[in-house]
Amino acid sequence: MMKVHARVFRFDPEEDEKPHYQNYVVEVNEGARVLHVLQAIHDEIDPTLAFRYCCGAGQCGSCAVRINGEPGLACMEEARDGMTVEPLDLPIKKDLVVDLQPFLATLPRICPRGEPEVPDREKVELLKPLRSCIECVCCVSVCPAMDVASFDGPTAMRQELRLALDPRDKGGDRVREAVSHGLFTCTSCQACWKVCPKDIEIPGKAIEKLRALANREGLTLPRHQEVARLVRETGRSIVRTGPTFLEDAPEVIEPDGPVKATVGFFVGCMYNGRLPQTARDAMEVLKRNGIRVIIPREQVCCGSPLIRTGQVDFLDTLKKRNIDAFVFRKIDTVLTMCAGCGSTLKNDYRTPFRVMDINEVLTKFGIEPPARLPVKATYHDPCHLLRGQGIRDQPRELITQVVELVEMPSICCGSGGGVRSGMPEVAAALAENRRKEIEKTGAEIVVSSCPFCEFHISEHTDRPVRNVTSILLEGYREKDRKKAKGTVSS
Repeated sequence: MMKVHARVFRFDPEEDEKPHYQNYVVEVNEGARVLHVLQAIHDEIDPTLAFRYCCGAGQCGSCAVRINGEPGLACMEEARDGMTVEPLDLPIKKDLVVDLQPFLATLPRICPRGEPEVPDREKVELLKPLRSCIECVCCVSVCPAMDVASFDGPTAMRQELRLALDPRDKGGDRVREAVSHGLFTCTSCQACWKVCPKDIEIPGKAIEKLRALANREGLTLPRHQEVARLVRETGRSIVRTGPTFLEDAPEVIEPDGPVKATVGFFVGCMYNGRLPQTARDAMEVLKRNGIRVIIPREQVCCGSPLIRTGQVDFLDTLKKRNIDAFVFRKIDTVLTMCAGCGSTLKNDYRTPFRVMDINEVLTKFGIEPPARLPVKATYHDPCHLLRGQGIRDQPRELITQVVELVEMPSICCGSGGGVRSGMPEVAAALAENRRKEIEKTGAEIVVSSCPFCEFHISEHTDRPVRNVTSILLEGYREKDRKKAKGTVSS
């Protein structure tokens, strides 16, 4: 047996003015699940505690709650001493019970054909990743777009694709239905996938596939079509506004001291054309820390804007050109500093080389300690870095060497998935939520590691928005100034 202290959310709208938390202590068997703790509380201490459960085996989705802030199934998550149990971030009926009806009501249902047709093998393989949903709505509870726009949500989109692919359904044009219910509102933040108890990759396996079907039907948003046309004509997804990074940078940048590693640099469209100075800052930091950088000039857009918006006809051409550019130079490690590019190269390409984000490279090989700056900063986790690449600690390890770091919730800024270009009002509403969280921290600056996040957030906050490497470079320059004045030892 083990003793578990649990902090449980309590709220009865009919009796309580506001929610509160109640602390409980129960004894349960070693390896007990969160559900066992809730049952022990209900049976031994407080029979008024309300929560849902049914199968107790992770198959019905009834017991979905938040455990220490993260959605999950109470019957599957192991109980931990000191845990906090809360309802999903949805309308509350009582305590841990939320109102599922409005969300389940939006799910499209199959309309069987009179003479059923068996799906072929190709469609069966496409359907497999979509069939295991247990309608726990964990994904709905974390979807940022649903908070600011008319969007039926990730599980509804998953179901729309399932029916669109199934020849046994006669429910009409499921693709057009999905578009009308907010298909292009998803920012590809991947929060839904990361909390799904069944690990359904809704952005990649459902929403992007639906958008590709929409593209075949001529339903792609006009602005997204413009971006695709630009990529075809120029190899870049943004219009150039001045000299680009690739035009100014040498093909090889040698480090100041001994060579720790050699990498190829995939610059990405934003850092190449819109924020070239940030890329130059990064090269200075790499140079100072012993990293030789090779920069192929033939590289083009990684294709992420096309993948996210369902315009994949030209994708293989981009992939081949980019892979060939680095393979030709016998580069075995490609460095990215754009979160979207890095996620795309890692997850949507099959490369013969290793892909590493710049935060990974700098923490792996170590950096010269910079001078500390008297600045309070908060860090914005780019979705394609945090959830797309699983990189959380490395940027923080670098940032905290230079400035004081104040944390804030890791929520989407609204710039991804083609939403900024195709649905700017939704992107702005999400950025407003990000601005509010930034202000709560009291930070003087915002630090991030994605050009789209940096550019988008800077338009919606009065705080300066800087890249991780730019902050490191400021620390190095301050260190050099102090050294020149004789205030630090060599």
